[in-house]
Order: sequence, then C-alpha cells, then structure tokens
Amino acid sequence: MKAKFIEEKVFKVFMIAAMLMVFAFVISIIWTIVEKGWGAMSWDMVTKLPGGGFYIGKEGGFLNAIVGSLYIVGASTLLGLLISIPVVFYLNVYLKRNSKLGYVARLAYDVLFGIPSIVYGAFGFTIMIYFGLRTSLLGGIIVVTLLIIPIFIRSMDEVARQFPRDILEAAYSLGATRLETIKVVLRQIAPGIATATLLSVGRAIGDAAGVMFTAGYTDSIPTSLSQPAATLPLAVFFQMSSPVREVQERAYAAALVLTLIVLVLSLGGRFITNRFSKNKIK
Repeated sequence: MKAKFIEEKVFKVFMIAAMLMVFAFVISIIWTIVEKGWGAMSWDMVTKLPGGGFYIGKEGGFLNAIVGSLYIVGASTLLGLLISIPVVFYLNVYLKRNSKLGYVARLAYDVLFGIPSIVYGAFGFTIMIYFGLRTSLLGGIIVVTLLIIPIFIRSMDEVARQFPRDILEAAYSLGATRLETIKVVLRQIAPGIATATLLSVGRAIGDAAGVMFTAGYTDSIPTSLSQPAATLPLAVFFQMSSPVREVQERAYAAALVLTLIVLVLSLGGRFITNRFSKNKIK
C-alpha cells in the first residue's frame, strides 16, 4: 500500500509539473508578443492600409490583413457549418450506430483532420492552375473551408454520438419524423457546435500555408471574390522576414492583433457554450 501511495504522489507531481510547464509556455508566448508588439502598436496600424515605403519602416498599417482575415474566416466558417451539420446529422440520425458507411466516413475525416494545411493549399493551387484561376479571395475561402470541415465534423460528431439513443427512439415512437427529431438533436449538440466553431475559427485565422498559395497577398482591401486578399499570418511572415527592425516590430504588432482576435473569439465561444449547455439533457 505504501508503494502505491508513493507512486500516486510521484505521478501527481509529474502531472502538476507538466501543467505548470504548459502554462509557462503560454504565458511566455503571450508576454513576448505583448512586450514586442505593444511598442509598435498604434491607431494607424489597425486603421490604415500600407503606404509607400511601409515595408521599409515608413507610414501605413495592416488594415488590409485584418479585413482579409475576417473575410476569409467568416465566409469559410459559414460554408463549413452549412456542409458539416447535415453530414453529422446523417451519420448520427439516419445511419445505424454500427454502420460500415459511418465507420469509413469517420475514418476518412480523421485522416483529413491530420493533413497539414500546406497540403490543402497545394491541392487548391493545383486545381486553380487546372482551371486557369488566379490567387483570389475566393480561392482562400475554398481552401480554408476544406481545411476546417474535418474539424467541424469530427468535433460535432463526438458530441452527437454521446446523445442518448433512447431519446431518438422516444421521438420516433411519438410519431415524430426524422426532420423533427433533428431539431431535438440540434438543441442538444449546440454546445458541441459552438466548440467546433471555436476550434475551426482558431485554426482558420492562424493558417498561413494554405492561403499563401490560393489567396495571395495585396496591400489593398479586396472588393470582389476574384481579387487577392491579405491575411494577418502572412503579414506577420512577410514583415518578420524584413531586415528592417521597425518592420519586424510591426510583425509583432500584427501578431498581437491576431492574438486579441483569437482571445475575443475564445471568450465568446465559451459564453455561447455555457449558455447552450443549460438546455442539454443530462
């Protein structure tokens, strides 16, 4: 008994140390971004487009990257939800629990979940070349949508699979149609949808490799889907690659804005998740 007690204490110490290590890494990253980015942050940085000589330390800002990121993330998230929610309902309401088709589909989405974003970007770039398309806002939206669909489906599917089958059978026994049953399921998996959206938005807004091939980069704000679009991750990448110190500091300012956007989305997602959780059947 004494050996088991010591073993439990040792592993508890390891777990606490691992938790503190991760916490220290997070604080270190945030502190570095804030410390180096706050000095370069100004109202012009977030309200103006890059001016002449911006990439050698002169006037302007990265409003183009902020708007471009919001365009791509907003559109891809909406498309991802419209595609993913019907798939999740089909897997969990229409198919049997042990269906072979459901097993193969979940395996495929697991594989797609683990594919790096640069592979999606290369795939999208190849398709665009085949059809003679140029880098554009539409190309970035399509590739980011393909990137986050597996995240949506697997996250929501895990929640939907925990939904009690007895409730489905009770709904059917009362004469409810499958469409009416879906409304019941939707109300119960709403927290899962909110969490999946949060995860997907976090990955979408931080993706650089995929949009580099498909969305391109521009110093202006796109006014149509056929024009290229800048994003914050690419703004950080290009400015950090500059040999000019002032431009490198602006890269940290762009990273700070990106971090703040993710933080706001995370807090909003937590609020929505907690609110929907009140309607969940225990």
